[in-house]
Amino acid sequence: MFGGRLGAPEIILILVVIVLLFGAKKLPDMARSLGKSARILKSEAKAMKEDGKPSAPAGPPNDEAPAQRTIQAAPGDVTSARPVTEPTDTTKR
Repeated sequence: MFGGRLGAPEIILILVVIVLLFGAKKLPDMARSLGKSARILKSEAKAMKEDGKPSAPAGPPNDEAPAQRTIQAAPGDVTSARPVTEPTDTTKR
């Protein structure tokens, strides 16, 4: 239908349909929610990458409990911050 490429008329048509479906008042709220979700996803992905990297040389295991992390939707956003309980690995490798 579009021939594989979207030109200006097609993009304008899509935007008009979105505004008609959702209304102009809800679009900023939806964009804000989408941005928050993207920031949460990005911070979770970054935390998962950091968890996979060895931060210290291998040595005897610590008996100390790991510090609890707090996930925030945005830097400084304490209203949506929630503590995260890390899974404990009880198996010996």
